[in-house]
Amino acid sequence: MELGLRGKVAAITGGSEGIGRATALRFVKEGVRLALCARRREVLNAFADELRALGGDVLPLVADASLPGEMERFIAETVRHYGRIDILVNNAGSTAQGPFLQARDPVWKYDLSVKLMAQVRAARAAIPHMKKQGDGRIINISMAGAKQPHAASFPTSVSRAAGLAFTKALSQEVAGDNIRVNAIGLGWIKSRQQERRAELAGLPVEDHYNRLSPNVPLQRLGEPDEVAAVIVFLASDAASYVTGTCVNVDGGHCGVL
Repeated sequence: MELGLRGKVAAITGGSEGIGRATALRFVKEGVRLALCARRREVLNAFADELRALGGDVLPLVADASLPGEMERFIAETVRHYGRIDILVNNAGSTAQGPFLQARDPVWKYDLSVKLMAQVRAARAAIPHMKKQGDGRIINISMAGAKQPHAASFPTSVSRAAGLAFTKALSQEVAGDNIRVNAIGLGWIKSRQQERRAELAGLPVEDHYNRLSPNVPLQRLGEPDEVAAVIVFLASDAASYVTGTCVNVDGGHCGVL
């Protein structure tokens, strides 16, 4: 299938590991030029070199999505380097979940900064350029639990639910400019974060995954590349009539469509 992505410019936040990494690899195969940001310079630059070895055109930029001004700088550098921005993948963020009374103000502030406001700031910086071009695609990474929150999911479920409202409202506001805005509702995906949880529990990673798998209808955790495939689809011409929606990539775990 021709996805119509060759020559496009995509900016990915949290672009050096996990879903960001898998998405970058898929975009490079489709001929997309990339700007990637992450906090760890060595990891980011090593991945950029890997992508270049595959023929990718890559701009790596160190940035902290939780800080005001950083996402604006990332988008500005992307446009300065490539002259345009066609696709924004708001991927930065990790999961912080716990009981309500244990989530104090600093935890809430950080979570909202990195999961909601980073998406707001990046989109706000990118949209004027997309409007000038007459086309754009924004994909916000969220979680399926934002649709169906459960106990002890604070503050992430609330931050992500706000992100879904942002996605829906923004999609309606910019649709007339041919800018499509969608979200991905993640379930349990294999990640470095899950590996850290296994370490804290004193378990081999595969044992940790095996403990979680029975809770998923497909009986396994998802691979980052399976999420990346949906992101690339939403960014492509194949999804030209899809906007304002959240696609669950969760193995059927969430009870809400």
